[in-house]
Amino acid sequence: MRIIFFGTPDFAIPSLKALVNSREDVVTVVTQPDRAKGRGHVLSCPPVKEFATAHGIPILQPSGLRAADFYDNISSLAPDMVVVVAYGKILPAVILGLPPKGCINLHASILPKYRGAAPIQWAIVRGEKTTGVTTMLMDEGLDTGDTFLKATTEILPEDTTPTLSARLSLMGSHLLLETIDRIKEGSVRPLPQAGEPSYAPIIRKDDGKIDWNKSAPEIFNLARGMLPWPGAFCFFQREKVTLIKTKVTSDGATGAPGVIEKILRNELLVATGMGVLSISEMKPEGRQTMSGAAFARGRHLKEGMGFELE
Repeated sequence: MRIIFFGTPDFAIPSLKALVNSREDVVTVVTQPDRAKGRGHVLSCPPVKEFATAHGIPILQPSGLRAADFYDNISSLAPDMVVVVAYGKILPAVILGLPPKGCINLHASILPKYRGAAPIQWAIVRGEKTTGVTTMLMDEGLDTGDTFLKATTEILPEDTTPTLSARLSLMGSHLLLETIDRIKEGSVRPLPQAGEPSYAPIIRKDDGKIDWNKSAPEIFNLARGMLPWPGAFCFFQREKVTLIKTKVTSDGATGAPGVIEKILRNELLVATGMGVLSISEMKPEGRQTMSGAAFARGRHLKEGMGFELE
């Protein structure tokens, strides 16, 4: 079967690799344009482009999907199916109607929960215990199409966005191949989504700002879910600090939210709106990651001092 693959980040690579290793014919890969990254604004290509280049797959990087020449380009390839995994843009109706076998999307949640751009991050931040992947027949809505197959996994206490993303991307690659095989067999059909939808909007920088009035579990989840960007961050005497590794302790807070309760050998214990948060690794802006205790020593912190609340 002739397939056009749309995808951009690392999350999409296991699915593309699985298709390449299968009997399917990936005729081209569509990915986002190269973008400037880092302090040096060096032009970098998407991970999917690197993989496609290494495997000799033709690549398209349109600045927009509605251009007539782009549609003519992919139409001339006569795809049987379009597969979309974390591409980053909504496909217009003219593309959705192109392949006779439809446009199949792999989404990193159990739909209709966490429709949108950042389902993995928000599932962790909001304290979900389970999540998963869903294959879907795309329509013009935001992850509103009828679904084929689903697979679930537990969100572990030690999971961060990178670890959970890696697990879901591998799970998703297997589910995608199973979905395609069953579509060809005629043994699966898309069913309307059932249940109350929730949404996972694109992550903004301010989403990582810590509100110390929230509970220790909420801040713990924020720190896990906002890795690697924008990070869960706060300020101490105007210095921006990102929390890298935290945990909820059993100690009850005695001080006001944001106040350092104890400075231990390798960690700081900080009061929250409910409970105490242990900070074992943190990263001051422009510096290397360090232990909470090292941060305290370098700034001559004392118990009773506090992080800024605003």
